[in-house]
Amino acid sequence: MKQFVLLLVFIFSFLGCKNSKSNTEIDNKSKLIEVFKASSSDYPNISVHRGGKGLKNYPENCLETITYVNDSITAIYEIDVSQTKDGQLILMHDNSLDRTTNGSGLVKNKTYNQIKRLNLVDDFGNKTNFRIPLFSKVLEWSKENNVVLTVDIKRSVSQKDVIDAIKKANAEDVCIIITYDVAQAQSAYNLNPNLLLSVSARNHKEFDRLLETNIPTENMLAFTGTRLSNASLYKRLKEKNMLCILGTLGNLDRQAEARGDSLYKNWYSKGVNILATDRPFEAFNAIN
Repeated sequence: MKQFVLLLVFIFSFLGCKNSKSNTEIDNKSKLIEVFKASSSDYPNISVHRGGKGLKNYPENCLETITYVNDSITAIYEIDVSQTKDGQLILMHDNSLDRTTNGSGLVKNKTYNQIKRLNLVDDFGNKTNFRIPLFSKVLEWSKENNVVLTVDIKRSVSQKDVIDAIKKANAEDVCIIITYDVAQAQSAYNLNPNLLLSVSARNHKEFDRLLETNIPTENMLAFTGTRLSNASLYKRLKEKNMLCILGTLGNLDRQAEARGDSLYKNWYSKGVNILATDRPFEAFNAIN
């Protein structure tokens, strides 16, 4: 009888610990999972590509550029995370330093001490006084200013390293992880099921593959590509309470520049929730 009682105590203790863990996991879910839903309305509807491109004296993937844009509009900011030779995570899109800095060579072959002395260069070739930012500093700024980042992890960088850095900074509430296929989405979810993920869902087939995973739809923000998808896809995403991002960067941005910014409003009206653009000021003014 005594052994039976002890067994019951053990079982209830185990279940209690399990429930406690489950509740903790729920409590730790990124706030963005609740905000970025089709049933919500208080999310930003502009995503600024590379933190701001094509801006004179303001380089891409630069904290000062993000601050400059954020002073004028409400948006989320797509940034690119690379890794130095000594393992430091920095903001940089290219494998090479040549295009966006006054330095040269591959990022992976340089230590952070070598890189931090370089000046960033804008898209017009102007050298600025701005430096390549550490990812940790950008996370710190984003938390302080309640600014959401969509984090593009470059191929040479460990997804785990970036997700661990976000967790270490307690920045889950300001970060969305960008993934490009089902395998990346699944691995990101396995590493941290509390994060909101940007997933590739350009058509019904890609969306069906995502639904076959164990990733809850509430953890997904659908990137539908850089061209308009069939209206039935937008309708289906809405029925799942999922938001979608249309990438106007590139061809669609050029169309709007040539034919008028009212095109942004037209695309937005077709069921798109967020526009990812290289022309954030124009797109924002057109749809807000």
